[in-house]
Amino acid sequence: MMLEPPMNKLLQQVPSRYMLVNVVAQRARQVATQAEDAGISLEDKPVTIAIREVAEGKVVLDEEEEA
Repeated sequence: MMLEPPMNKLLQQVPSRYMLVNVVAQRARQVATQAEDAGISLEDKPVTIAIREVAEGKVVLDEEEEA
């Protein structure tokens, strides 16, 4: 089984695995909340969407998260 996107691509966007887990979890919660508030049914799970966004560079780390 291949992880898609690859871990090395994710770690190019986020400096550590620990921080990656936190960033993905936070973004997944945002995606789920926004979909629920808008009454939208998601095709993919929020975590999958968040991981894809991190890999594509769409999620920007705050200065607090980097510290």
